[in-house]
Amino acid sequence: MSEFTITINNREVPAGEGMTVLQAAQQAGIRIPTLCYHPDLPPLGACRVCLVEIEGERALQPSCSFPVRPGMVVQTHSPKVRKARRTVVELLLSDHPSDCTVCARNGSCELQALAEELGIREVRVRVEPRGLPVDDSSLAVVRDPDKCILCRRCLQTCEQIQAVAGLRLKGRGYDSIVGAPFDTPLGHALCVNCGQCINRCPTGALVEKTQIPEVWAALEDPQIFTVVQTAPAVRVALGEALGMPPGEIVTGKMTSALRALGFDRVFDTDFTADLTIMEEGHELIHRLQHGGPLPMLTSCSPGWIKFLEHFCPQLIPNVSTCKSPQQMFGALAKTYFAEVAGVDPAKMRVVSIMPCTAKKFEAARPEMCASGFRDVDYVLTTRELAQMIKEMGIDFANLPDSDYDDPLGESTGAAVIFGATGGVMEAALRTAYEVITGERLENVDITPVRGMEGIKEATVKIGDLELKAAVAHGLANAAQLLDKIVAGAADYHFVEIMACPGGCLGGGGQPLPTSPEIRLQRAEAIYQADRELPIRRSHENPSIQELYARFLGEPLSERAHHLLHTEYTPRTKQAVQVE
Repeated sequence: MSEFTITINNREVPAGEGMTVLQAAQQAGIRIPTLCYHPDLPPLGACRVCLVEIEGERALQPSCSFPVRPGMVVQTHSPKVRKARRTVVELLLSDHPSDCTVCARNGSCELQALAEELGIREVRVRVEPRGLPVDDSSLAVVRDPDKCILCRRCLQTCEQIQAVAGLRLKGRGYDSIVGAPFDTPLGHALCVNCGQCINRCPTGALVEKTQIPEVWAALEDPQIFTVVQTAPAVRVALGEALGMPPGEIVTGKMTSALRALGFDRVFDTDFTADLTIMEEGHELIHRLQHGGPLPMLTSCSPGWIKFLEHFCPQLIPNVSTCKSPQQMFGALAKTYFAEVAGVDPAKMRVVSIMPCTAKKFEAARPEMCASGFRDVDYVLTTRELAQMIKEMGIDFANLPDSDYDDPLGESTGAAVIFGATGGVMEAALRTAYEVITGERLENVDITPVRGMEGIKEATVKIGDLELKAAVAHGLANAAQLLDKIVAGAADYHFVEIMACPGGCLGGGGQPLPTSPEIRLQRAEAIYQADRELPIRRSHENPSIQELYARFLGEPLSERAHHLLHTEYTPRTKQAVQVE
């Protein structure tokens, strides 16, 4: 790429062929306000907020999509630019609902922040919002079309990052609206509930379906015994929603906060992540040694599972039958733990703190009730937990650290890396290597499956076997990998797929904003947490060993299959029209 300089605001800055004006400005630390632009998405130039004045151009140009050229002279905040920018934002506000104080995005709304940055104190033209109905039919995502500013980030996300294309822009001009085809409610649409549209929506047009009221009700009921579990990726992201920098590890403060909220037991989903490795690792070994559909596909990501059910049901036999760690935990909480603690499972409520909106859908799947009760009762996202902590007036930053409760609180480094793309693969290989060879794996850092590349491939030598593995994150990358498998163009043994970019650390329920840099900081924290734990192999977790000795017997036992394994359902590729 040839390099040259351009002038921005009377300052020479480096640029290069293929860059946009916005990229050159950002690289030089010069801020240009944006709204439809997002670092995960190709520039669209739909909102016109990032307009700049370029010498020689008759009109103002969108900096997010305008390419640089040698000698270019740019003004980012000239009187003409500021006036145009204010007008654009005022027009967006002209028919936008004025319920900011009670909106779920109050304080994190990009439109609200932009109005403040531009000093807008009145909207000169006011049009009544259309009064379109809120769509809360989905178990995971709530859509409020009156708050949509037609930035199209959700459309690009659903189509280009997730390859679902479950949203459409319908109508023209003022009548334009984003929604599912045929005016189908989201709960009946072709949607995998991943929440990536929420992560990129600048306003409150898309938010998670909250279960905070139900959780408060359970906590305040003296007849209910409340158990909470926290997913691996939550501990490296919760701090962001409470004023800390990205990638801060807040495990001990989080457990203290959960006790302050009133939970009777605070447990770790990492415990059942270790259990998942025991079950899934032995399932892989069984298929390798005795036959079975290969490659075996991981089953921890519910958004990915629903995607497979819709788009590639012929590969359902290849999916591991293991439940996700969330669901394994719920089944054990209402059987093993209830028995140990002498708690009536009928009066127990299991709450999950997850980085993922699709976990809300997963918890409600009818097959997730092997204990005789619903495995998981309520799912809160990382954002929802942060809201409860704020509501309770907890000074999170100054909380003392505390540990998880026993017996479902002990975990290993292999479990914590579940939160990053490639983590399930790496954790499984750490155990599979030692089970197959009977030898100790001295270096447990299996780096070829790490990183943020969309698709990663690795060959790992395990004894006489050269195990071929692949890892994908983001469903568009998963679709490419599935196409190769279906076409017979790949001979993998084991494939890990996560629905969300970066894996769970980039989940649809994580704090906003999201960007490649933020996800990378969270990933670095996850691997730091792994390095700091004394045990880094799932099969060495003493509490897991005790669970098998006292309750499950051995991996893949009849009781383990009943409680910890499941099956999946082929689904249509079409939205279900509702009369």
